[in-house]
Parts: sequence; C-alpha cells; structure tokens
Amino acid sequence: MNLNIARMAKKSAPFLSGGLAMLLAAAIISSPESSFNASLQGLKLWWTLVFPALMPFLMLSEMLSASGFVHAIGVLLEPLTRLVFRLPGSAGWTLALGMTSGFPGGAQGAAQLYRQGEISDREAGRLASLTHFASPVTLLIVVGASMLHSPAAGYGLLAVHWLAGLASGMTVSARASRPAEAASPAKASAGRRTSLIRRAISAAADARARDGRSFGRLLGESVSATVQCLMLAGGYIIIFAVVISIISGLWPQLPAALTSALLELHLGAQSLTSGTMPSGSGLSSGPLELALLSGAIGWSGICAQLQALAVLKPAGVRYLPFAAGRLLHGGYAFILTLLFYKPLTAFQESALPVLAGREMNLTVTSGIAAIWHYFPKLVAMHLLMLLILLLLSAAVRLALAIRGRSR
Repeated sequence: MNLNIARMAKKSAPFLSGGLAMLLAAAIISSPESSFNASLQGLKLWWTLVFPALMPFLMLSEMLSASGFVHAIGVLLEPLTRLVFRLPGSAGWTLALGMTSGFPGGAQGAAQLYRQGEISDREAGRLASLTHFASPVTLLIVVGASMLHSPAAGYGLLAVHWLAGLASGMTVSARASRPAEAASPAKASAGRRTSLIRRAISAAADARARDGRSFGRLLGESVSATVQCLMLAGGYIIIFAVVISIISGLWPQLPAALTSALLELHLGAQSLTSGTMPSGSGLSSGPLELALLSGAIGWSGICAQLQALAVLKPAGVRYLPFAAGRLLHGGYAFILTLLFYKPLTAFQESALPVLAGREMNLTVTSGIAAIWHYFPKLVAMHLLMLLILLLLSAAVRLALAIRGRSR
C-alpha cells in the first residue's frame, strides 16, 4: 500500500510542480505591481545580506577543501564527530563552516564531502541538517542591531540558535550507526600506531594529490562554484518574496508574520519584530514573543530549506527528514529561549562595547559596508569555533584512551 502511494506520488510530481508554476504565473500576471515590488525586496535582501556574507566563506571552504586542509582537520576532529554526531571527522570542518557562515554554506560543505566520497548520501543529509544554521550576520546585525535595536539580543539569540542546532543534531544522530572504521584490521592497527599529527598531514597530502588542480584553476573554479550557488540562493529568495506577497494579497486574514516566518527567514523575522514587538524594545519584549522569533530562526523557512536541498540534489536528500530536523531545531530554540529568558534579559549591552548602541538601516550601501566591516570578526569566530571543537575532540580522545587502559 505504501509502495503504491509512493509510486503514484512520484508519477504525479511533474504534473503537480507544473500546475503550481502555472498558478504562480497567473497570480503574478494578475497583480504585476505588487509582485514587482516584492521581487525588488527579495533582490535587495539577497544583494545586501546573503551575497556579501556568504561569498568569502564559500570560496574559502572550496579552496581549503581542495588543498587538503579540511581533511587534516577532519582527522583531528574524528573522535568528537564519530562519538557525538556519528559522522566522519571531516564533518567537523563543515559544522564550523555552517555555524559561522550560515545556510546554504553547510549544505555546500556537505555536498563537497559527498562528491569526494568522504560521506554517504544518508550522512550527507544528516550533516546538512546539523550544519543548517542562520548566519551570525543575520542574527547580530539584521535581527539584533537593526530590527530589535539591541546587539545584546542578537548575541543571545545566536547562542540559543547554536545550542538548539547542536541539540537537534545530537537527537537526529542518536539512532544512526557510526561510520565505518578502516577497511581492514591491519590498516586500523597501523593507523593507531601512527601519531595523530602524522595522520593529519598524510590525509592533507593525499587529498591534495587527488585534487591536483593548480592554484589559478582552483581559484577560478571556486569563484564559479560559489557564484552559481549564491545565484541559486538569490533566485529562491526573490521568488519566495513574490509568493509571500501573493499569499498576503489573496488571504489578508492570515497573520503576515506567520506566512513570512513559515516561508522565508529574513522576511519572517522582519514581520515578527515589527508586528509583535514594539520598536526599540529589544529583550524587554515578552518571553513568548522572543521565543517565537527564536523558533522561527531555527525553522529557517521553506525557502532556505529548498536552497540546501538544491545544493544536495546529487546526494538525493529527501525533504521530509530534512524539514523534521528543522522543526526539531525550532522547537529546541523556542524552549531554550523561554528557559534562558531571564539570563538573556540580564545580559547588558555594556558587556559588548564593540556593537553596543549601534543601530543600522539595511540600505544597499550601508548593509554591504557593515557586513564587510564585520568580516574579520566572523573569521575570528570561525577559528575560535574550530579551536573549541579541536579541544573537545582532544578531550574525547583522552577519555577514550584512559577508558581503554582501565580495561
């Protein structure tokens, strides 16, 4: 019975997508002016926020992966990622990338590892779900400083967002089997006798030899792949801005914040902060309002989810398991925000001298300038995240060694 339903759904999928495309075209033709304004809003959002925030990180990830650096870090992170998330060590770099660059950076990193044969299709889906985080630029600059007029609120939401994402990743990975060890006992024994540093250097050298591209070719292909990925993300954001505008026009009785938060993160956050939270209130808004905003950020919107799945199309990642992980992330974020509301309220802006009291209007020039000004801090945040993961991995390796000796 379930097999027949799956076959019927697969056969009807092209007709369903074609019908939806025709309905969308008809809705745009019926209200061209509002659709045009919505598309401009989506274009501005992509150009002032998504493109400058993700471009350098995606290029850096592509080049470091080809150089073997990611594989060396993967060897060092292997104890942590295998034990906690049941993924290969190279997933640790992608985790740090997703936390500090935002979606679809994590999905792009997972797709790279899948193309290189480092992870399976199921592991690619779990890794993409684990690394699907909103960009710190979005939470600190757009939501915190610009929408809530409180940089402290941005930092609080970012901390909750990261904790909820890691908790949902651990929950999803709890039932998964651990990745396979070395192919043969002799190889595994030799790997244990070799020091971890030498294994990391050897993994980097092997990965670089397998890639074999010159620096000029690598740079050009990195730019090309990154721009292609970001153009895809821009197309999704623009079309979803139009869809939100059409739905709001057809069903004005629906809450605008609910529709926007369900479909697109940035527009949803803007609707939630302007509709339920008074301007300038920041963390003084009620705990339920802030928890709803945090949950919407964890859900990330169908637009961002489809962006990630489009990048992961070669791995055949399915939507429903991925969306379930997003729903779990949003639920954890909602609960953690309610639990930590008082500590977040007590978190004073005076502890954040770099951003305290700074408000921004995200115009084309000021938005890009603010993001590029913040880029060194994002790089430092990425390096700090890697260092924390490496220390945790070393602690796990030491604990396992002590446990093995006690036996």
